[in-house]
Amino acid sequence: MQRLEFQLRGEFIELCNLLKLTGVCDSGGAGKALVAEGLVSVDGKVESRKTAKIRAGQVVSLGDVRIRVLV
Repeated sequence: MQRLEFQLRGEFIELCNLLKLTGVCDSGGAGKALVAEGLVSVDGKVESRKTAKIRAGQVVSLGDVRIRVLV
């Protein structure tokens, strides 16, 4: 399992942008496609909103990748 940490610079980041900025996918569009396919979970629950606001303390999962969002 790959564990990544992302340092939040504001109040939140949109889910598709988080996937792009952490290198999980190549573009925001690719991130949106992964979310649309039901492959992305936030705090253990499948997230269907491509631009869901991800805040500090949340964990995003995609396959064997876990991204922890830090303040």
